[in-house]
Amino acid sequence: MSSNTKLYAVALLALAVGDGLAAGQGPVPRALALLASHGTQARTSADDRFLARDVVVDPDGTEHVRFDRTYEGLPVIGGDVVMHSREGRFEAMSLTQEVPLGLSTRPRLQADDAVVAAGTEFGSGFSAPPETALVVDARGDAPRLAWRVRLQDNWDDMTYLVDARSGAILDRWSNRETAAAQGTARTLYAGNVTLTTDAVSGGYELRDPTRGGMRTIDGSNSRTSGQVYKDADNAWGNGAASDKSTAAADAQYGAQVTWDYYRNTHGRLGIANDGKGAYSRVHYGRAYANAYWNDGCFCMTYGDGDGVHQTSLVALDITGHEMSHGVTSRTAALVYSGESGGLNEASSDILGTMVEFSAKNGKDAPDYLIGEEVFVDNVAGSPDQRALRYMFDPERDGRSVGCYYPGIGSLDVHYSSGVANHFYYLLAEGTGSKTFNGVDHTPTTCNGATFAGLGRTTAEKIWYRALTVYFTSGTDYAGARAATIQAAKDLYGAKSPESRRVATAWAAVQVN
Repeated sequence: MSSNTKLYAVALLALAVGDGLAAGQGPVPRALALLASHGTQARTSADDRFLARDVVVDPDGTEHVRFDRTYEGLPVIGGDVVMHSREGRFEAMSLTQEVPLGLSTRPRLQADDAVVAAGTEFGSGFSAPPETALVVDARGDAPRLAWRVRLQDNWDDMTYLVDARSGAILDRWSNRETAAAQGTARTLYAGNVTLTTDAVSGGYELRDPTRGGMRTIDGSNSRTSGQVYKDADNAWGNGAASDKSTAAADAQYGAQVTWDYYRNTHGRLGIANDGKGAYSRVHYGRAYANAYWNDGCFCMTYGDGDGVHQTSLVALDITGHEMSHGVTSRTAALVYSGESGGLNEASSDILGTMVEFSAKNGKDAPDYLIGEEVFVDNVAGSPDQRALRYMFDPERDGRSVGCYYPGIGSLDVHYSSGVANHFYYLLAEGTGSKTFNGVDHTPTTCNGATFAGLGRTTAEKIWYRALTVYFTSGTDYAGARAATIQAAKDLYGAKSPESRRVATAWAAVQVN
């Protein structure tokens, strides 16, 4: 096996040599000739040039030549090609780029503005001057002109790709080789837990390299993006709000558990099923008693609560709820209004609750209450705990609806979600008397029916398949009924007891 790292550059159109031993000696000229004769397969354009970066020759003489691509002199990220050949005859080609390049290389955004855009996420206090270069990002089916920006401080050395027209951050990655480390955390709601963190020069950061790089950043009680939490000893929080990293540890723990739930239960690798981790932002706003998912930043945001009735909204079922909004956005994309909006909210309640059950956390006993941990006056295990929503009895909050009626789509989506929450509880647990976390969960039905549940393992699989395979952006309650019945048939058979039980549970909330 031999290797050659000498660089070659050539215009493809100058080479019009077919398969067979190309003019010139050595693997690189032969591979360049094959690039010229297989330009369509290589997605080439007249302004492409190729630089040979590596050559590997197998014992049987097969040659593998790796090229980097430039376009009008600019580096092309995702434009690299590996030509595989033997004795000058084409065998195969490896590449990422999907379409030939034909974009303008004139940026609307200047380099300094790209630095500002990247710095908004990275933070300030640079330890070295920012580095910028104009590049083409050719990954995906819509190549874009971008600024590659490198920013460094005492903790981080990051590269950002900033769209050279819109200023949006297209991607980012660390330039430091780091290793996953096991940290400890004293959280607000989940007790003492273990977190997978990132070992970096000088300490650790709340970033999980084993789960797509998902991270938690400091919102600094403002509307800014903040910076990734950093620590010298990999011990996070003190179990109380007096340490700002405590809520951060809760959010990171919730994201970690939610990632594992989707991977282990549904075979889904991250919110978008692409292995990439979203980020969490804590301490957002001032006395902000809410949490939300945002598609634009691909992130979760958590407020600290009003400090009177509610504390920080980073409880496990809430983090699972917000991340599940991301799953919905990447699958069914249920429009956030009308009946589809109610189903959107319900899906997050349903899957967030299943995350809580999957965690088996002794400090946060699982139940079908949403957000009960954040209420200041609640006593864990008591029978009268307050919650944001009650899946087994939606009307208990005084605003939600548990039985379907025409016109329900005019309600706030958090209240119309009650019908689907009620359905799911009945599907999973049935109508019998049950207690979770000290709270009596005995439900009622809208038609007086009584029946046994299918169990959480079966119910969650039916709901997830319906959401990801059959729901569309405008699915209403009738459509959800049809979709979940079909999902049950797919999983358990066309005439299965499971599919019949789905229909029974919908009838019990007056969706027929």
